[in-house]
Amino acid sequence: MTRRVVLLDGGVGQEIFKRSDAEASPLWSTHVMLDDPDLVQTVHADFIRAGARLITLNNYTATRQRLGRDASVDLLKPIHDAAIKVAHGAKAECGFEDVRIAGCLPPLVASYKPGMSPCEDDCLNSFRELVALQKDGVEHFMVETASNIREGVAATKAAKETEFPCWTAFTLDDENPSLLRSGEPLKQAAQRVIEVGADAVMVNCSMPETIEAALPVLAELSVPTGAYANGFTSIAALNAGGTVDSLSARKDLGPETYAEWGLRCVEAGLRIIGGCCETGPEHIAALKSILEDNGYEIVGSL
Repeated sequence: MTRRVVLLDGGVGQEIFKRSDAEASPLWSTHVMLDDPDLVQTVHADFIRAGARLITLNNYTATRQRLGRDASVDLLKPIHDAAIKVAHGAKAECGFEDVRIAGCLPPLVASYKPGMSPCEDDCLNSFRELVALQKDGVEHFMVETASNIREGVAATKAAKETEFPCWTAFTLDDENPSLLRSGEPLKQAAQRVIEVGADAVMVNCSMPETIEAALPVLAELSVPTGAYANGFTSIAALNAGGTVDSLSARKDLGPETYAEWGLRCVEAGLRIIGGCCETGPEHIAALKSILEDNGYEIVGSL
């Protein structure tokens, strides 16, 4: 029997940043949604042509908390509307009917900063707002880069108030692969989000080596699992409100190396694979090639 694997897109925000002439911004690539939506559509389309069958909206930094700090909350709806429009535009441009579009529920205040998360009620209300902005334009939700259990659970709850699947991804401590960046155990985090309805549990925006070390924990779970790694040398230099140009890309993580890592993860039991920051369409194309060469069928849903 053919084995089925969901292939995600890669680091959309980083790819936009590389192609854009705009200066680095605390909002990363999100401001481009209004300034140059055609660029964003092109990046989405390039990932689809590379083989991605589940793409995620480019709204990662468009939360009420981040916009209130770095721009204007008035941009919240326009950015989300634009993100939905260009994602659908890319799907139509490529003509692949099997491509699915996922909403993104990101860290509310900052990536990798678990201590900055709002209280539980504020988290839930904020994620409900994001779900409401996205739900008419997507068919799936991705909770991305949750660095503590509180945000992971709140985002999952908000997503599961719709009829759509929700896959919840945590980011890990690169020095302690069994722990979230908050110091909470990955196993406990996974169990909590499964209890509130997560249809899959993933690990993202951590080093490939970190994710590979965490595979035994993921193997024990009762739901499908997945991963998409970043290509940063370290995330230590990125502060809340900082700009992505403070981070450096690894030189040893080209498309073929990344694809070999992805194949090992899938062979270990993961059913969802893709790329995060610093992985471009060429990484996804290499993943597609190596997976198909090893008998896997690329799909957009489980």
